[in-house]
Order: sequence, then structure tokens, then C-alpha cells
Amino acid sequence: MCCGAVAGSLVAVASKASMMTLEPPRTLAGNAGKIEPVYEADAWRALGLSRSGLSRFLRTAQEAVGLEGEVDVLLAGDRTLRRLNRSFRKKDKATDVLSFPAAEEMAGLHGGDLAISLETAKRQADEQGHSLRDEVRVLLLHGLLHLSGMDHEADGGEMAEREGALRGKLRLPNGLIARVEGLAKAKAKGRSRFPKGMTERKAKATATAKAKAGAKARQSGVWA
Repeated sequence: MCCGAVAGSLVAVASKASMMTLEPPRTLAGNAGKIEPVYEADAWRALGLSRSGLSRFLRTAQEAVGLEGEVDVLLAGDRTLRRLNRSFRKKDKATDVLSFPAAEEMAGLHGGDLAISLETAKRQADEQGHSLRDEVRVLLLHGLLHLSGMDHEADGGEMAEREGALRGKLRLPNGLIARVEGLAKAKAKGRSRFPKGMTERKAKATATAKAKAGAKARQSGVWA
């Protein structure tokens, strides 16, 4: 799981300059992912997604975030996201969502662009136990927050708090930041507070024995 905010616009590299552009990954789209021409509706149906449904969610989430201007979204696969990640961020690997904030002179007219890997989104959806549609919505919200100027890698938790509040409002499952924080807490909780090989019971017994020895030493006036 990863995400990134990128300086510059994606409009020039997207296959179309539309609200919601689909470039179906062959690994997910079945027959709709073949090279021969297919109806666009078949590609959306094969993925279990709805262009109109995601577009409505995008507008609702954008209003909730407070981001003005048109936002273009590219739904593609790992190969495309890896290419974009390498070109714009110098990171040669696929990622789940990339955010391309609009130039300052476009403020109010163009809100920015988002690119989402449906292959990575599907893997993350399976791990989290929800649908691809829900995962894409989670990624859309996360990307919109980046487009609005927020950055969870540099702030003091403001984006995490904002994302959590909006997830509740939009009825979304765990978001990206919440997952990372949850994983970190789980790892921290899993670390033993005791020396290697020492269980909690043994540690308590050792502490009790030391306390008794200390009390006896104080009584005899002898200290180690």
C-alpha cells in the first residue's frame, strides 16, 4: 500500500481528458481486457464498477473535502501506475493512487487529476474484506485530500483526522492512513516488554524474587 502526490497535471498523459477514464487491466477485466475492441460498458461491468456511480461519489467527496474545479480520474492497472510513478516521482514501482494537484493558475477551474491502479485496489480490497468499488472510493477520497493540499507524511496528523471524519460521513471502510496506523500499533503491541525468552509470568516471578532479596538485604544491612 502506498500513495503519492505529484507536482504537475496528468491531463497530458491520460488517454482522454474526461471525468472518469477507464483503462481496464487485463488481469481483472476478463474478456473486456482483450486487445480486440469491446463496448466500454462491458469493461465497467466486468470490473463490477459503475462510471455513473463513481462519478457521483467523486462529486460528493469533492464537495465534502472542499476542493473546487474539475477533477479527472484515470482508472488503470499496475503497469500504468508504475510508469507514472517512475516518470513523476522517480519510483520504479506500482502504487495504489497518485495525486496530481492543479497548477496555481488553474485554481478553481481544475482541481487536479487522480490515477488509481485497479489491480492494487483489488488486492487491498481482498485484504480488507470489502469490494473493489469500496476500495476505489477509499482511494478517491484519499487522493482528493492530497489534491486539496494535505499531506499525511509531513503534517501532524491533520490529514488522518480529516480522512477519518470524512470516511464516517461517506460511509467508507478503513482508509489508507488508518490502516498504516493500525498496522504500526499492532506491531508495537506485538513487541514483548520483557527480555528475550522471558514470559510475563516469569518476569513477574523474577521481580518478586528480587524484591524479597532486596528486603532481606535491607534488614541485614548488606547491599550487593
